[in-house]
Amino acid sequence: MSFELSSGAEGRWTGPAGARAVVCVNGGTAAIKAGTWSASIEWLVRRLAPRFPRLSFLEVRYRLKSWRRLELCVEDARAGIAAARDRGAEELALLGFSMGGAIAVQAAGDASVSAVVAIAPWLYPQLDLAPLDGRRFAIVHGALDRGLPGVPGVAPELSRRGYELALERGVDAVRTVVPGGIHPIALRAWGAPVPMPRARRFADVVAGELERFCA
Repeated sequence: MSFELSSGAEGRWTGPAGARAVVCVNGGTAAIKAGTWSASIEWLVRRLAPRFPRLSFLEVRYRLKSWRRLELCVEDARAGIAAARDRGAEELALLGFSMGGAIAVQAAGDASVSAVVAIAPWLYPQLDLAPLDGRRFAIVHGALDRGLPGVPGVAPELSRRGYELALERGVDAVRTVVPGGIHPIALRAWGAPVPMPRARRFADVVAGELERFCA
């Protein structure tokens, strides 16, 4: 069951209220479109929630899912953080897919955030990495991720450079490249998320980071 966040975006919970939560943010497009639920995030949450029964997962559905209105997406992510704190979470991890990687970095400055996990993240050159200071930053990227005509993607070189810049800042950063991995973790078919090749490997890497987060 979804509910309205303070920004006007939507959120939906998986898992019980508790001291730790994971706020999940989606990718986007150049076109200014209404937000949708992410098949990749949804599949990951469905797979990870049973492995972490004490964790809460909050999926955020942006008002507009466009990198041309990035500031609105960041507001929506911060509204998700506020909702998690209102529900009782004291420590948060942010999980961002594609454009959501950049959104998660920008929202990471909240005092409750201790970890950011970025999957196939769009870490564009002008992105300010200062919000990551003092936090764990984990990147997972498919080796075959590419942008093709009509098909979104993020070249692995972008996350590699972002990773290097984070290390230069002294951030506790790690980067995992998944051989054979493409951009989406899952695509929606007949209303349900269908995993793409190497999706389970992505999930296992994220699970390793969540184990660290929960330790």
